[in-house]
Amino acid sequence: MAKYIIVTGGVVSSLGKGLASASIGCLLERWGYRVTLQKLDPYLNVDPGTMSPFQHGEVFVTDDGAETDLDLGHYERFTRFQGARRHNYTTGQIYERVINRERRGDYLGKTVQVIPHITDEIKGVIYELGQEADIVIVEIGGTAGDIESMPFLEAARQLKQEVGPGNAIFIHLTLVPYINAAGELKTKPTQHSVKELRAIGIQPDVLLCRTDRFLPREIKSKISLFCNVAEDAVITAKDVDTIYEVPLVFAQEGLDRILLRLLQLPARQRDLSDWEALVETIRHPREEISIAIVGKYVEYEDSYKSLNEALAHGGIANRVRVRLHWVEGEQIEEHGCEEFLKDAHAVLVPGGFGPRGVAGMVRAIGHARREQIPFFGICLGFQCAVIEFARERAGLGQADSTEFNFFPSADQKVIVMLPELLGIEALGGTMRLGQCPCVIRPGSLAHAAYGSELIQERHRHRYEFNTAFRAPLEAAGLQITGQSPDAKFIEILELDGHPWFVGVQFHPEFKSRPLAPHPLFSDFVRAALTHKRGRR
Repeated sequence: MAKYIIVTGGVVSSLGKGLASASIGCLLERWGYRVTLQKLDPYLNVDPGTMSPFQHGEVFVTDDGAETDLDLGHYERFTRFQGARRHNYTTGQIYERVINRERRGDYLGKTVQVIPHITDEIKGVIYELGQEADIVIVEIGGTAGDIESMPFLEAARQLKQEVGPGNAIFIHLTLVPYINAAGELKTKPTQHSVKELRAIGIQPDVLLCRTDRFLPREIKSKISLFCNVAEDAVITAKDVDTIYEVPLVFAQEGLDRILLRLLQLPARQRDLSDWEALVETIRHPREEISIAIVGKYVEYEDSYKSLNEALAHGGIANRVRVRLHWVEGEQIEEHGCEEFLKDAHAVLVPGGFGPRGVAGMVRAIGHARREQIPFFGICLGFQCAVIEFARERAGLGQADSTEFNFFPSADQKVIVMLPELLGIEALGGTMRLGQCPCVIRPGSLAHAAYGSELIQERHRHRYEFNTAFRAPLEAAGLQITGQSPDAKFIEILELDGHPWFVGVQFHPEFKSRPLAPHPLFSDFVRAALTHKRGRR
């Protein structure tokens, strides 16, 4: 029988439930247990695919094409977990499943209600994962007291009662702020948050207290007394310099041993040596480089969460610290490239949708091409690189994308909508999504990085390279070094005579992990380091 860990949050959002869940999974794997994870999101959207990156952050895409919460990226980076559609459910999906059943007559004329039908559906999607692993970690989004989270919390309460003692536990992540004016740590927010949970029948077994310092024993004792939690189960969730330290802090606090005891699991031999070596590498880089990211959501870095981490992983592979310099495409449109890119050792243009800032991205790509600065274009960045090259090197002065339509009357659309999406107006889930194969040309930069001629990468896009322009662009020096096995889709481009210029239509950042950095990011960071040394 699988064991279940339910992770909830209180006081405020953004305390790091996803990182806490991923870190717990990381530790339990080091004890030899098989772990799987699931995120339950309380919003009514069917998935985050149509939500603004400024509200929700990035949309993480799984191999099977699910558009999911960014926390699934944390789960994959910290554990051996491989995300899929069944690992992320929203209120919208749960209600959709129940309503579809009602329409089919599955409930035999019963009145369909939140309890038991919605809560039973929630328990069902949790129980489905019980065959995958020894331990199922379920993160419930939102904070205790939110109306929209209530069905998920009630379902979790029922689940613990159903599986019996020792088979399910609750971990509650809460805030213990330090008030500078008073010179004190304050426990009242945690007390009130736990009170909210207890009011609906949930007693936390473990408290993770997010704070900026290790909690002294008297504070832990106070929290234990007022929250009815064992003192050794009051754990400091301390702010750290790198997120990859979190499992080590939890281990230092004894969290993993407490979880094994509460779940009545034997304590095997734990081995954290690989994770300790990882953190040591991050703490002591040999050098530092600066990479300019020219995008359209740069004021909210969670919009590019997996990208940030993949670049950090590339730094780990090269023993360097990667400093990210965020630049809005619109800033370059208004002020030019020189001021924003003068100190960059490499330039990256990431994914995105819509025309805002695209002209600035195209200018930044042109600057990197002319100045021989390493360049990496991902999804929209790949498309902008095609447009820039077509205009400046292939004589197509009005090269454009049907998404932007800067030149409505021109017949030079080098980027076009996927044919199968023409006439489809719905936005949710209507893209090329998930893992697809790509054949790489031997002798290319991509082939040198991957060391393979056939790869699998994750996609999320509506527009593609127009193969009608392939011949003139290749004649001008554009190298098509990766394509789908049937040659229908162009996946990777490079440039003759440039030290490192690579554009990819897919999203390699989704498959990078700190202990297994993605080869393209490792190679890109290495090229940036070489450029820095050459400049010096």
